[in-house]
Amino acid sequence: MNWVYERIVDIRGNLVSVLAKGVCLGEIAKIKRKDGKETVASVLSIDREKVILQAFESTRGISTGDEVTFLGRRVQATYSHGLLGRRFNGLGEPLDKGPPVIGERVEIGKPSFNPIKRIIPEKMVRTNIPMVDVFNCLVKSQKIPIFSVAGEPYNALLMRIANQTDADVVMIGGMGLRFDDYQAFIDNAETSGSLKKTVMFVHRATEPAVECLLVPDMALACAEEFATQGKDVLVLLTDMTAFADSMKEIMITMDQIPSNRGYPGSLYSYLASRYEKAVDIEGSGSITVISVTTMPGNDVTHPIPDNTGYITEGQFYLYGGRIDPFGSLSRLKQQVIGKVTREDHGDLANAQIRLYAEAKKAKERESMGFKLSRWDEKLLKYAELFETKLMDLQVNIKVEEALDLGWSILRQCFDKKEVGIKSALIEKFWQKGAKGE
Repeated sequence: MNWVYERIVDIRGNLVSVLAKGVCLGEIAKIKRKDGKETVASVLSIDREKVILQAFESTRGISTGDEVTFLGRRVQATYSHGLLGRRFNGLGEPLDKGPPVIGERVEIGKPSFNPIKRIIPEKMVRTNIPMVDVFNCLVKSQKIPIFSVAGEPYNALLMRIANQTDADVVMIGGMGLRFDDYQAFIDNAETSGSLKKTVMFVHRATEPAVECLLVPDMALACAEEFATQGKDVLVLLTDMTAFADSMKEIMITMDQIPSNRGYPGSLYSYLASRYEKAVDIEGSGSITVISVTTMPGNDVTHPIPDNTGYITEGQFYLYGGRIDPFGSLSRLKQQVIGKVTREDHGDLANAQIRLYAEAKKAKERESMGFKLSRWDEKLLKYAELFETKLMDLQVNIKVEEALDLGWSILRQCFDKKEVGIKSALIEKFWQKGAKGE
């Protein structure tokens, strides 16, 4: 039953306060103006009879005498295979000039999947990016962010992963996107041939903040439906900082007392409820979540990356156009290294990172004018090869080829006894990748 009220008491920005009874959080309402136009809004907070609505568009033209109709339901997504290849806004309305999707109506923001039905992650997600596949493997059903700063090619990295994943469905949730970033995702899906398995929910920077909050919920709600149908779904969210900033903007407008740096105290819960949707369902599909978190001032102690780090299972740290091996971590990589991949994977990766750390110190000694030893010269040669052949994000090779390349780089720079790897592995793999050196 729809309830109609005419008691709007306050209008502030995109927030409309109305006196009403019997409504619930997240419920959808329609505000009918005197000129006949309707504005859609959702219930943001309830204080006794005072209900605050967040409008999905400008409140210009709304007066205190307008009618507010509560529809008795929350925001819903439409699920069907007709989503594939389509683009939508935060309300689920088509952005690609195509027809509305007909299918099952699904409530967004539901509780995470039942833990009893989850299985331990043990399948590797191949990206053909050596800095991921070799040093910080991505595991199916993992939730992991890309920590970066504005201007880094994090969206290009997401596109690369989307193009090369073996997932059945790629769900892209874009928040606060500029037009060129939005168009880049479209162009990439079309040119790479992945459009038919891609669904986009997009909030552009010029659109209301409340739509930004809906984008990840829309994407994840549809992802859950695909996963329960046996599909492996890769969810790519960019940028979660825009999501948190939209939340901050709304909370400030509501005169709520801010917590750390103006963000609400519930920031952790808001982020966790989205990230915890990552799951590998027993006997069915899976959801893997990769997000972008841009760190203001490259400050990892900022509330957004700080809270994110407690929720997720590691992070990829993108800096200087490269994935930094020292700032990156995958807490699930041990589930696949040496089990799904070759036996030399773990020892080789550890040796390469250790030698690269020593090479960084050698670079410091060189920059300060110290005389370099023969060992320093070897390290510098190794660092150059490591950065150009493995760290460069343009490198596109399978993990087995990347391991062979790692042995090849070590062999070009060091003697067998200098790399600190078990002699049994040295004897078995030292000549790997020798062709073409």
